[in-house]
Amino acid sequence: MISPNASASTRPKVLAVIPARGGSKGVPGKNLAPVAGVPLVVRAVLACRAARHVTEVVVSTDDPGIAAAARSAGADVVDRPAAISGDTAGSEAAVLHTLEAHPDADVVLLVQCTSPFLTREDIEGVAAAVVEDGAETAVTVAPFHGFLWREDELGGGQGMGHDKAFRPRRQDRPQDFLETGAAYAMEAAGFREHKHRFFGRTALVRTDPARVLEIDEPHDLARARALAPLLDRLPGPTLDDVDAVVLDFDGTQTDDKVLVDSDGRELVAVHRGDGLGIAALRRAGLKLLILSTEQNPVVAARAHKLKIPVLHGIDRKDLALKQWCEEQGIDPQRVLYAGNDVNDLPCFALAGWPVAVADAHDAVRAAARAVTRTPGGEGAIREIAAWLLGPELDHTPSQA
Repeated sequence: MISPNASASTRPKVLAVIPARGGSKGVPGKNLAPVAGVPLVVRAVLACRAARHVTEVVVSTDDPGIAAAARSAGADVVDRPAAISGDTAGSEAAVLHTLEAHPDADVVLLVQCTSPFLTREDIEGVAAAVVEDGAETAVTVAPFHGFLWREDELGGGQGMGHDKAFRPRRQDRPQDFLETGAAYAMEAAGFREHKHRFFGRTALVRTDPARVLEIDEPHDLARARALAPLLDRLPGPTLDDVDAVVLDFDGTQTDDKVLVDSDGRELVAVHRGDGLGIAALRRAGLKLLILSTEQNPVVAARAHKLKIPVLHGIDRKDLALKQWCEEQGIDPQRVLYAGNDVNDLPCFALAGWPVAVADAHDAVRAAARAVTRTPGGEGAIREIAAWLLGPELDHTPSQA
């Protein structure tokens, strides 16, 4: 057992290893696929770095793109040899290879970035089971109440672990658990000896069944993106993360509806709370810009009222955004860009914080790093301002 009372100088070294090879037949480029705007490998790195016991995070990969993403998120990288990077290579091989460069590790974690809703608590749970509770190994599991079946050689169904002629109530059956595939912990010495993730006493660390999802096929990735607004616990942006806020207009600051009078003049509705939020962002010293493809004078009129610059009638919003950042001396990775439709996607690819309003197009929500609870034109910009400036903004009367 690893002593839980170790001093800071003798704190157990807990090494989190994230295997993330470049090849994937089911979902090409899977480990870099974004969910809520964040690549899967980065999501795993962020969860590991937030975990209490973890002292170092390493990504094992053979792919330069994955390596770059991992380093940008704060992980170290171990180059994974071709011999253990093929389709038949197991995760244990990657962990053992990584341990060669970390001979002083006391506990090693195997963390799978194909589980997009892995949480800091999951990682802390398996680590604590070994570091504090005396288990040799630990695994994340979810309560399972289903009946398992297997097809026999004649094509008939056979109950697995139950008699198909007897159907006990759920409360009368032993509690079963499903291995989530998300996180494992092992004593490093035992893992080197057994070369397998399960040996000795294995602790079961319970997780929320709603968060259990492994991405193996394209439809799994689509499900993850649809579920992200409901399940995500990734931290949202703060004022420390952002130097500029760039806003689309139609569908983001409006409800995407247009009223046309008999003379062909167009009218749109905006939300006063958005004006208050923009004013607060301006007072906080953030650079602000409205960026729109629309040439309607109402866009310029709204920007004038809000006292912020505007670029409208723009065909290539991404090029305009890039040039504006260069002129302002702003790193695009420190730009929050809020949008709602597919013409915003090129800007999403440039900005460090792409944000979709709640009623945005599905593709935009999928590419976003954060999604507001509020639809466009109903206070979504005020909600974003509250993220950056604090929740007290939510309780300020709308006056702008």
